[in-house]
Amino acid sequence: MVKLGLIQTKSYESNLKGVSIVSKIIKKLGQKETKIVCLPEQWLKNNVIKDFDSEFSEFKKIAREFSMTIIPGAFYEMIKNPSIIAPIIGPEGEFIGRQEKIHPFDYERGIVKPGKEAKIFNTACKFGIIICYDMVFPNVANILTKKGAQVLFSPSRIVRRGIAPWHMYVQVRSLENRIPILAANVENRKFGGNSVIVDLTENNKVVTTKMIKIDGEGEKSKEFTLEKYEQSRKTRFSDLNKFQ
Repeated sequence: MVKLGLIQTKSYESNLKGVSIVSKIIKKLGQKETKIVCLPEQWLKNNVIKDFDSEFSEFKKIAREFSMTIIPGAFYEMIKNPSIIAPIIGPEGEFIGRQEKIHPFDYERGIVKPGKEAKIFNTACKFGIIICYDMVFPNVANILTKKGAQVLFSPSRIVRRGIAPWHMYVQVRSLENRIPILAANVENRKFGGNSVIVDLTENNKVVTTKMIKIDGEGEKSKEFTLEKYEQSRKTRFSDLNKFQ
């Protein structure tokens, strides 16, 4: 079994204050032996991160202290090829990789370049990252699952009027691929919170979703036996037929 979690954040007047407060929430999850935790997309005031090592130095210390993997969210990286990336801090307290946003949303398309690869990371388990609008496109979750992901994390920033369809997308991607999904959102005047952990239950070959929601700023974690989804996933994928 592995305990996985997410954090729903508010907005702060500075990155320094935001990281300081959220660090305390991450520590709470670490004390509960949570092994991977995910934060929302663009939850910091300055969403252009110039130096991930310095901005998230406290997160790195916590990751090392609790042997935890932390996905700090997803942010603009304005370098030669600007993109939106979700960096990953591994359990030894160092950055071990990054996932680029594959489908920039609306106005983002004029600012950043789309990512070209859906990547798998392997720490406490094999996982993939779906950044916000990427959840709309079935192939992202499907490719990550077929590459071996056992669970999917989704740093997101969903406006209040978009919460209902967002929850539908997350549940459908989970059902389609027989895989749990943890999706984190920002909660403030504009963005609607309602971060969710989507698990699956099966009764006599009928699979349904079970959602755990977060209200306000805070955290949730859940223990998963990720191996239990493998047979259902294998059966689902074996039923796919080629057609035109």
